[in-house]
Formats: sequence, structure tokens, C-alpha cells
Amino acid sequence: MFKSLRVPEKLFTVVMWLVSFAFAGFLTGLGNKVVGDIPKVEDNLNIEQFADPAALKAAKAALAASDKALAEQDNRLAQVNQALKASRNAYGSAREAYDNWIATRTATTDPAQDPEVIKRTRGLDALKEAERKSEMAVEQVEQDRLNTSQLMEKQRRAQDDITNAAEGSYRAALFKQEMRVFGFRLALTLPLLAIAIWLVARKRKSDYWPLMRGFVLFALFAFFFELVPYMPSYGGYVRYVVGVLLTAVGGHYVIKAMRVYLAKRQQVEALSEVQRRQSLGYEESLKKMAANVCPGCERAIVTMGASGAIVVTTANAATPAPTPAPLTANMASNFCVHCSMKLFDQCRQCSTRKNAFFHYCPSCGTGAAAAAASA
Repeated sequence: MFKSLRVPEKLFTVVMWLVSFAFAGFLTGLGNKVVGDIPKVEDNLNIEQFADPAALKAAKAALAASDKALAEQDNRLAQVNQALKASRNAYGSAREAYDNWIATRTATTDPAQDPEVIKRTRGLDALKEAERKSEMAVEQVEQDRLNTSQLMEKQRRAQDDITNAAEGSYRAALFKQEMRVFGFRLALTLPLLAIAIWLVARKRKSDYWPLMRGFVLFALFAFFFELVPYMPSYGGYVRYVVGVLLTAVGGHYVIKAMRVYLAKRQQVEALSEVQRRQSLGYEESLKKMAANVCPGCERAIVTMGASGAIVVTTANAATPAPTPAPLTANMASNFCVHCSMKLFDQCRQCSTRKNAFFHYCPSCGTGAAAAAASA
């Protein structure tokens, strides 16, 4: 692509592409901020806004009361559990002391200690009774907590029934809101896409095309990535449908342009060699020659190999045809075999074979016009 361009032209082309991408990047960033703020023009919706206010308020109040009661019961349960733990520890300690004392009493067999046995036994019974009361307190609190939990579950179901009754109204309002937000996005991105299409159709030859090209890239990104994914539930379908339509329209114009091009080529090939050469631009001719393409008919240049075989030279490689041509070996091909355009000639000053489109001889530097006038 850049083979026949001067170094500044190559650099300028690369820089202009960088400018296009940079311009598109900054526009895309700005577009992201604008599109991201579009939903803020609408209030956030929730399903409770569409439920029966009185019933929902009563259900929430009952649920809050039950939740408060449950929290109090949790605290009470922690307290009675701690009391139960203390009662069990006291009974365990007293039981251990009693067992030790009984062992001593048995060893001494002193009848005078019988009243002490009765006293200690009654003390253990009292501690055991206190432990049992603590266990009963724990069981009561756990039962109350279970009742409260079941009541809260029932109240939650009642609240869910109230909000579920508003599901239809909520969905309808949410869909309308999404459509309004999508309308804002569409009003923003569709004109950008229309301007981009107009720029591609009318301004591709403008000096400011690199900036316009960046705007086109931004508009395409804004349409396919900022608008389509936010379409309610069917954004993916729209993306592919729009892609199919754009491809079909683009294919139609490409085919039409190809037909016009072929018709124009037929008209050009009907002209004389001098007329065709005059219609060619210098830089464009050098580009095509560097790509081994005839500037007149844009077909591959055919040259002669050392064995006399026809060689079709392309931009990548030279592949000999399987059938030798009935021409003299090592013969230089100066004309296009398809349209007879002169491709190579000789310098009239030093007789060096050169590109016929060169303005100056690469060997002696004589200008082609000066050499022709001298001859």
C-alpha cells in the first residue's frame, strides 16, 4: 500500500489513522458518559410503589413488631441459657463434694454424721430443682421464639402476596420507563449514525477525512454497543437485523460500484494508448507499477522468464505458467499484453531501460521531457 509513497506521505498516513482512532476514542468516552447518565432522568421504580399502600404498611408494621419480639426473645434465650449453665455447674460441684464426703463417711462409719448426710442430700436436691427450673425456662423461651418465627413467616407470605398483586402494574411501568430511556438513546445515536453515513458517502475525499473517519468509527460504536444492548429484551435481535440490513445495502452498492467500474474500464480500454496515459495520475501509476499491476487495465503484468516461459508477476511471487509462450527467450516485455499500454522504455540519453512513467532516468537523471525534446 505504501510502497511507492514518499517517506513523509507514509508517516502522514499513519499519523492520520492514529488521529482517527484517538478522535474516535475521545468521542466514545464522552458518549459513554452521556449515555450512562441518561437513565438518571427517570426515577427508580420498585414494585412496592404499585402495591396497596394501607395493606402493605400494616403488613410491614406487623412484621417489624414480630422481628422486634424475636430479637428480645433471642436476648432472653441467651440469659436463660447462661442461668442454666450456672445451675448445672453448681449442681456438678456440689455433687462432686457430696460424693467425696460420702466416701469419707463410709470409711469412718461414724453414726453421728447421719444428720449431715440428710442435710447434704437435701442441698443436692435443691440444686437439682434449680437446674430443672432453668431448663424449663430455656424450653419456654425456645417455644416462644419458635412461635414468633412461624408468625413472621406467615407475615412475610402475606406481604409477598400484596407485592405480587402489584407485579403486573410494576412490569408495565418498568417497560414504559425502559422505552423512554431507549428513546432518549435512540434520539442521541440515530442522528450520529445518519451523519456518519453522509460523511462516508460525500466527504471521503475531504482534507479533514481523518477526523470524519474517527467520527464514523464513534457513531458505529455508539449505535451497536451503546444503543442496541439497552433495548428491552430484544436488543440482540435488533443488532443482527440492523447488521443484515447494513450488509445488504453495502453489498448492493458495492456490486453497483463494481458494475460502474467495469463499464468505465471498458470505455477507458477503448481509448488510444496516448489518451489513456494522459488520464493516469503520476503517483497512482507508480503505485500500480510497484504492485506489478498495469496502470492502464489494472491486470497483472506479464513478463518473460529466462526460458521463454510466460511469468505472471504479482505483488507476492512470480509463478511460471506451465506452457511456454512462442516468443524469443530472455525477451523484455515493455508493453502490457492485455491493453498494449507501454510500461517500460529506454532513456534517450543513456539508453537505460526504465519505467515508462518515471519523470527522470534512474541512471543518468535526464528528464523524460528534456530527453524527448533533445531527440
